[in-house]
Amino acid sequence: MLKTNAFDAATRGNIPAESLAMIERRRRLLGPAYQLFYKNPVHLVRGEGVWVYDAEGRRYLDVYNNVPSVGHCHPHVLEALVRQASTLNTHTRYLHENVLNFAEKLIGTMPAELSQVMFTCTGSEANDLALRIAEDFTGGTGVIVTEFSYHGMTKAIAGLSASMGPYVKVNGDARVIPAPVHNPANPAAVGKKFANDIRAALADMQRHGIKPAALMIDTFFTSDGGFFDPAGFLQEAIDVVHDAGALYIADEVQPGYGRSGEHWWGFQRHGVLPDIVSLGKPMGNGHPMAGITIQPHILERFGNESSYFNTFGGNTVSSAVGLAVLEVIEQENLIPSVGRAGKAIVEGISALAQRFPAIGNVRGAGLFVSVDFVTSDGAPGCATALAVVNALREEGVLIGASGPQANILKIRPPLVFTTEHSQILVSALENVLSKMF
Repeated sequence: MLKTNAFDAATRGNIPAESLAMIERRRRLLGPAYQLFYKNPVHLVRGEGVWVYDAEGRRYLDVYNNVPSVGHCHPHVLEALVRQASTLNTHTRYLHENVLNFAEKLIGTMPAELSQVMFTCTGSEANDLALRIAEDFTGGTGVIVTEFSYHGMTKAIAGLSASMGPYVKVNGDARVIPAPVHNPANPAAVGKKFANDIRAALADMQRHGIKPAALMIDTFFTSDGGFFDPAGFLQEAIDVVHDAGALYIADEVQPGYGRSGEHWWGFQRHGVLPDIVSLGKPMGNGHPMAGITIQPHILERFGNESSYFNTFGGNTVSSAVGLAVLEVIEQENLIPSVGRAGKAIVEGISALAQRFPAIGNVRGAGLFVSVDFVTSDGAPGCATALAVVNALREEGVLIGASGPQANILKIRPPLVFTTEHSQILVSALENVLSKMF
């Protein structure tokens, strides 16, 4: 990302005057904290499926956004939104079937133990609520997160988002551990090391008199760079957490909604059962909605002693939208399609890696694929990743980078991405790398 006021003279020379005027207007009206993608920012005006269109009518393949999970402006979702918005939009303190129908459908995709749901508007709120409940249930305050995690923007959750770096102070009772890293030569070591890192964090909490409350992890370790294998490696770590009396909060904002191409939820790839699951962005296909599912015995005391209310969370329109998104995933049989499209991306880019040494490890689960860029001596290829992201923008492909060094190409398109779209992406990347090397 690029600060809105960080354009040098050379960069400005490549940006159309109209866009420069809009950039300045943003800076003046929104202040300096907002950021833009790409050296030459894109002015988007329309979206449809996996495509977005700029003000000049040029279309771009959206390989970045998991928020419009079933595609930009999906007609079934739009119809549900408009129909309910034109009838009634109110909160959950009145009886209405929409929130119940949505809750039943959502819970039906989860393990039977996760049988209750609470709604919020954002993933940040969902994680904040999950943390409150975990602290209430355990009586603890210690939380374990990974070293480049991102879980949200509320004060409490920003303090558990280590990727925010110097922008926030990590919660003093939190412990930050390394993300699990793929080890194809010794897959069993991945889960063992992660569990041992958790043991060390719990021991340090004990030395400081901190009672543990939760392990909060994004099941795909998205901000850490995307780590998925071997399937099942989380089991020992979750056992360690539970043995310590803490809860396992699965942040499924990015891994969920069938993105793995195997299951509805990322944690199912590892055969583990969360105590609380936090949900967000993909729930509403761009409509702001989020929430948690939870095991009832964990919610019982909090629910009896605390009144929970969210003015917009679970409102009649949001519930109609959320139900429509789930219906699209089922009716269009998207999960198997996600698996096929993701496999085509991994295979295509792995083939490119044989020709371009700048590509390091390629790994993925469904439509979440991570591509490491490296230098000739194996160090993180940060400059290459940045150049590729910006060059792909010029090729008509919108994509981003992640990881502590921002050297990892982050491929996370809408779930309606097909193998044909995968080939467009691979071909565009091939064109970019052929020009660079």
